[in-house]
Amino acid sequence: MGDLVAIAAVGLGTYVFRALFIVSLAKRRIPDQVLLALQFVAPAVMAALIVALLTDSDGHVAIGIPELSGFAVGGAVAYRTKNHIWTLLSGMAVYWAVRALV
Repeated sequence: MGDLVAIAAVGLGTYVFRALFIVSLAKRRIPDQVLLALQFVAPAVMAALIVALLTDSDGHVAIGIPELSGFAVGGAVAYRTKNHIWTLLSGMAVYWAVRALV
């Protein structure tokens, strides 16, 4: 029962936190500086995912063939398309495919 209460509390807190921003900013114009800063969120998240993928639980670099191939394909797609979604999808697809084969 305690786990269910914790899940419900976290879910409700997340909903309230998100709704608060939507309601409070509904009639306001977002400043240009904020919009400019938000453009860097996707690359920052992508970098965090890459660092998390390339390190083990002790913090040491752990790069193998699947990681290198996914990183190379993702980098090529990012350079070519400048699209974060295609970069993530292609890099992860190649990573999973090579990991399944190796």
